[in-house]
Amino acid sequence: MLIRPDEKGRFGAFGGRYVPETLIPALEELDLEFNKAWADPLFRAEFDHYLKEYVGRPNPITEAKKLSSDTGLHVVIKREDLNHTGAHKINNALGQCLLALRMGKKRIIAETGAGQHGVATATVCALFGLECEVYMGVEDIARQQLNVFRMKLLGAKVNPVSSGTQTLKDALNEAMRDWVTNVGDTHYIIGTAAGPHPYPYMVREFQRVIGDEARAQYLARYDRLPDVAIACVGGGSNAIGMFTAFVPDANVRLIGVEAGGLGLNSGKHAAPLSAGSPGVLHGSYSYLMQDDDGQVIGTHSISAGLDYPGVGAEHSYLKDAGRVEYIAIDDDEAINALKWVASSEGLIPAIESAHAFAPLRNRDLLPEGSRVLVNMSGRGDKDMETVARLLSF
Repeated sequence: MLIRPDEKGRFGAFGGRYVPETLIPALEELDLEFNKAWADPLFRAEFDHYLKEYVGRPNPITEAKKLSSDTGLHVVIKREDLNHTGAHKINNALGQCLLALRMGKKRIIAETGAGQHGVATATVCALFGLECEVYMGVEDIARQQLNVFRMKLLGAKVNPVSSGTQTLKDALNEAMRDWVTNVGDTHYIIGTAAGPHPYPYMVREFQRVIGDEARAQYLARYDRLPDVAIACVGGGSNAIGMFTAFVPDANVRLIGVEAGGLGLNSGKHAAPLSAGSPGVLHGSYSYLMQDDDGQVIGTHSISAGLDYPGVGAEHSYLKDAGRVEYIAIDDDEAINALKWVASSEGLIPAIESAHAFAPLRNRDLLPEGSRVLVNMSGRGDKDMETVARLLSF
């Protein structure tokens, strides 16, 4: 299996750079500087220092005894919810901010859907004294008021985006426009493993700490690997961070869970790997949701963080290579899974992460006795208003 993109920034057929000419020099500089930094033991040591002393890594794996009893599986959870800021997003935000400092960039921009990437970026910018602006769709702002307040409290400027579907896709569009205009002094921290090269590879490398830790922890505790590893997939950063460590292990099934929304047949979902086709979006060739004319179509998910019409290039490659199975979980299944995990284990996952727990109940997918590792990519504090509107007790 490919573990690095080729010289054109592609994983097989997927990836590349489909961007305005004004951004090519910035992407080439970023590619050069990232590879130099990633090969520099001093940069790696600094990154590891902040992961340990600031983020709180390594975070543990937790055996989910009640979920295991309920399903006849052996369920273990990787606890990204225990990171500072409550999700996996800070791994990447930290790495890219350190890289921006190395490159002499003083202004940071980011896009966010669920708000967790925005909060993580604002947090690290506050730590390092960097100017921070975050683009966020107005629909997502309405869904994620708590995270909007947190970003502002941390000193970031939150720019509402009212174009298009007013969600993550449109926030990313506006951030790209900003970067084109201000590329000289600005670094754009894309929050997921998508976008033009080198972002899919770079974000994967900053997030692979998830799977590297989990694989070593599982081996140390059980003297074997899991049968299955599961993670939710929007743009795909938490999933590629988990899967990368296990891709060479042919006996470990990898399952990525997309947002099925109101159902794949409804057309109101965010599952490009399950029901999309290859095309170009946000500077990269990958699977996306598009009509017969190649126009990007709207998405729907109860989860702001999975509400994206595209996906990372490496996920597209892994799908076509047959190494990862991608399935879709609808809104109702995700909310029911969130309620189930909370009441069974005393853990409240983000709605995004709840998508990864829902397949545990599918016996056709997971035979009884399977040993399953689930990535809990974030905690659900940010989603409680949404959940409260849907559940009554």
